[in-house]
Amino acid sequence: MRSPYRWRRDVTAPIDLGRTQDTVPLRVPAAWRQGTVPPEPEPQPDPKPASEASPRRKGGRDRYFDLLRALALVRVVFYHNFGWFWLPLLFPSMGVMFALAGSLMARSLSRPALGVIRGRLRRLLPPMWLFGALMIALQIRDGWGPHSEGHPIWWWAKLALWILPLSTPPYADELPGFHHLVEHTWAAQIIVPLWYLRAYLWYVLLSPLMLRALRRFPVVTLFTPLALSIVMNTFFADQEFVYSRVWETANDFMMFGSCWILGMAHGEGLLKKIPQYVLPSIAPLIMVAGLWYLRTRPVDPTEPTDIESWPIAQALWSLGFVAILLHVSPTWERWPRPLERWNGLVSLLNARAVSVYLWHETALVAAVPLIDPLWSVHFFYTNLRWLLASQWFTLLVAIPLLGLLLLVFGWVEDLAAKRSPRLLPYARRRRGRRRAAD
Repeated sequence: MRSPYRWRRDVTAPIDLGRTQDTVPLRVPAAWRQGTVPPEPEPQPDPKPASEASPRRKGGRDRYFDLLRALALVRVVFYHNFGWFWLPLLFPSMGVMFALAGSLMARSLSRPALGVIRGRLRRLLPPMWLFGALMIALQIRDGWGPHSEGHPIWWWAKLALWILPLSTPPYADELPGFHHLVEHTWAAQIIVPLWYLRAYLWYVLLSPLMLRALRRFPVVTLFTPLALSIVMNTFFADQEFVYSRVWETANDFMMFGSCWILGMAHGEGLLKKIPQYVLPSIAPLIMVAGLWYLRTRPVDPTEPTDIESWPIAQALWSLGFVAILLHVSPTWERWPRPLERWNGLVSLLNARAVSVYLWHETALVAAVPLIDPLWSVHFFYTNLRWLLASQWFTLLVAIPLLGLLLLVFGWVEDLAAKRSPRLLPYARRRRGRRRAAD
């Protein structure tokens, strides 16, 4: 490692006082002849270990961000399995993931924007291409095709969205389900969550413009997506074009746009320039406004109101929640001791974040036909019907399936990130190194 100290070369040649001028001609530097006193040689400091001599390396992983991303992924899996309405209130995963990505994007844009965007797309698209190739093949095998919708040319044209998802990639609403082995809506269940990748793509493409606007007009830029989301869902929600692809894309973009921009403000260091009491004071008010809006919506007596069904409420709640998380935002270069035991799982989820999001619904859907035959087994039907009907059992079966899918397909993320492919990027604890550091 190069030393941080820069040494100035001495202009004077070393002089041996044991020799006389008769034996070795003494060359007097020109500065001496002009009467200038030569500078004293700089004292050399005592050698220090490399860890003390060099400043702390920046740009490493922030374990706080890794923890939030892992929690967001776990929450997504639990919500898609159980459908508990209170989970998005407890932890709004989409807003959190967009804010984290926005913060990292802002830091990366210190480099040329075109290269940063290309790098983000390289990490995102190859895992999606592999997922899309398998999903299209399975749907075609189950009866989907150019003539299933009555518009063969349009069917082929829409497949381009599996290459660059500027809009939601096409899928079949209903299929036979492989002779009723799975539900007839299996394709919709698996593919609909891809709206997140579509929104992420638009955020990445527009990030250079958003960052420039944020630097010039920070407050206006932050609240513009939220204001547009309120306008769209208040005055145009009943129009016929609500279900069009353009509306769907714009609505999702505006719903979480303020979270992304708030993350960019965090990455730019703008949040540190405002008084420390501002975010903790404003964020709860924004969250209360989201809850108030949710409480004023029409209520279904048979089931509680889900915040994910109301874009304005979700936008307000997510923005306030993210603001608190980013205000706290401790920079963990190493895990706090109570969390160190989770290092392996958190590292695995972060290294396979795109794959977990892409394949978790596949595991949940595939778990159902694996459980169904157990109903025909007399022992299970007689003694364990409660287990077979439990959603916890579905999750218990789906987790090993998801692990298998990550082993088979997760390596694509390593190639996309220009890393050596790994089957299981599970980081083990280094006890000796921890003790040495302590």
